[in-house]
Amino acid sequence: MSSSGVSDTTSRSTASDPNPPGGKGEPSPEGREGGPGSSTAAAYLRVTIVVSVGMVLGALLTWVPDEPSLWSWLPLGVAYLVGGVPIVRETVATLKEGRLSIDFLMGAAALGAAGVGQPLEGVILIFLFSLSNTLEAYALGRTRRAIGGLMKLHPEEATLVDDTGAESGRVSTDTLNPGQRIRVRPGERIAADGRVVSGRSEVDQSAITGEATPVLREADDEVFAGTINGGGVLTVEVTRPAGETMLARIVRMVEDARGEQAPAQEFIDRFAHPYTLLVLGGSALTAVVAALFFQMTWSDAVYRAMTLLVVASPCALVISTPSAVLSAIANGARRGVLFKGGGILDLAGTVDVVAFDKTGTLTVGEPRLLASVPAPGWDTGELLRLVAGVEAASEHHLARAILQAAWESELTVPPAEDFHAIPGEGVEARVDGRSVWVGNPVMARRQGAQVSDELAEWLETQGAKGRSVVLAGTGPELMGAMAFGDELRTGAAELVADLRAEGIRKILILSGDHQRAVQVIAREIGADEALGELLPDQKVDALRALARDSQGVLMVGDGVNDAPAMAAASVGVAMGAAGTDVAIETADVVLMSDELDKVRDLINLGRRSRRVVRQNVWFSVGWMAILVVVASTIGIPLTLAVVAHEGSTLLVVLNGLRLLGGGGLSS
Repeated sequence: MSSSGVSDTTSRSTASDPNPPGGKGEPSPEGREGGPGSSTAAAYLRVTIVVSVGMVLGALLTWVPDEPSLWSWLPLGVAYLVGGVPIVRETVATLKEGRLSIDFLMGAAALGAAGVGQPLEGVILIFLFSLSNTLEAYALGRTRRAIGGLMKLHPEEATLVDDTGAESGRVSTDTLNPGQRIRVRPGERIAADGRVVSGRSEVDQSAITGEATPVLREADDEVFAGTINGGGVLTVEVTRPAGETMLARIVRMVEDARGEQAPAQEFIDRFAHPYTLLVLGGSALTAVVAALFFQMTWSDAVYRAMTLLVVASPCALVISTPSAVLSAIANGARRGVLFKGGGILDLAGTVDVVAFDKTGTLTVGEPRLLASVPAPGWDTGELLRLVAGVEAASEHHLARAILQAAWESELTVPPAEDFHAIPGEGVEARVDGRSVWVGNPVMARRQGAQVSDELAEWLETQGAKGRSVVLAGTGPELMGAMAFGDELRTGAAELVADLRAEGIRKILILSGDHQRAVQVIAREIGADEALGELLPDQKVDALRALARDSQGVLMVGDGVNDAPAMAAASVGVAMGAAGTDVAIETADVVLMSDELDKVRDLINLGRRSRRVVRQNVWFSVGWMAILVVVASTIGIPLTLAVVAHEGSTLLVVLNGLRLLGGGGLSS
């Protein structure tokens, strides 16, 4: 395994360059057809073909009777030269950095085989080594293409719209600037991040958020480059230049994450150089001991030492971690789960405590009309229609919830006259010729309205659930009451059950909301503990206390006001962060949509990644130990040693690539 073909593409990253090659701040196109990922594999393939031809011709000429062996050396020499160039290039590069690479061990073994009169076996070693590099480059290219392929979603052209709303022609998306407007027809990909100015359509945002279901987008809603417009026509005002679209930032984040190594990879990188020196010394010692003390010829002793060089090379061990980590990061990115490095992925697999913010995380973050009860002589529809008429002119935070409920019920909201607000009580106006008021119990008493025992009991029940309640009436006549609350996100209770099945031992809510409201949500979802009325620094203290008694704490918040808490947790997760700059900057893991099940997916992906890394490390170390013992005692043919060695490397790569698929608990 070559570090130029695999290690460099995994352990080295564009992370040090905030604007890697790609132009206009776009991420490196690595993994695209023709990009660095595919060109590396193609280069190895060309070398492998030349070496294989030289190997076959050399073998045939070696076996031809009565032919001088010099003729067999000619094609074998070409194979040595062509196959040795990448090995020499990488060896020289690493020597300049003051270390030895695995390529050096392979090259030394091949030259040693030629030196003891076994040039064909040396060429077979180079061939299998080159073939292994080719297959690894193509295999790991799948990981890079899973991310680089996102950039192909970005359209090359857009339809520009002038100030009058007329189309002014097609332009390159690279030239679009904030403030310009574009037209997006049905079925087209949106060419830039922006805000809908006019039109209404469902948009497939799966490339950004991972959501499978299209979402409705209309005036003032945000849209993203690379997403697919549905059946409507949209006019979009550009808000970000081409190089700073959410799609470009996602790819850049994943490219940067490739440079952030997991702890196991950091150890292996530190281990590689001294281990290489140890293998060289051990091989030389083996040759000397075999020749001096075991009556071997020097030729046979050197041959055994060359075999030991091959089997002791830690190719499988070096690739064991990056093959798994890169695959897991690519898997998460496809689902809208962005890890900021292999270390974060590793930590996500260790957590046993999960803490949630309430508002905007477990709940939708906006008040909704959750229940209403009409007074005798009134029905629910009429109550909602009249109240919506009054609230249409109000700026109260519950007004939008009332209007939203009326629109969802397809009610016609009547106009209001003589609207005025009464501080500390509510609002009133004339609707359909009636004087209608909407407010709290203070306003109801001032109007002379009487609350029945049944309604008083209902109000008490709603209050116990942490809901806000308003009364409505016309003069002293009570029309009914409405209860509002922050609606629980779909799947919250199911998520808690899934997390327990995944082995999370404690789940709690940390919120600045009223304790009673937090306890209600905790009971609904089955959380173990609810802590309300917390200031940001108190959330931090709570998380630090949890960390002392756990393997790791994961904090899920909205990424804006939960930044201190997310920083204090082992892993901070910002949910629903598409378009939110603060969330992307502060969190360790960014969930681009507000789908709660992605929290389960990220923990599961972290644990699967740790399992695969452990499998790869133990297998590679164990297999290498077996081969070393056999090679240094009874001995094995060099060709068989190469096949066994390179085969183990490919198995490790393929095992790591399993993480490209799956994502749920069952995978």
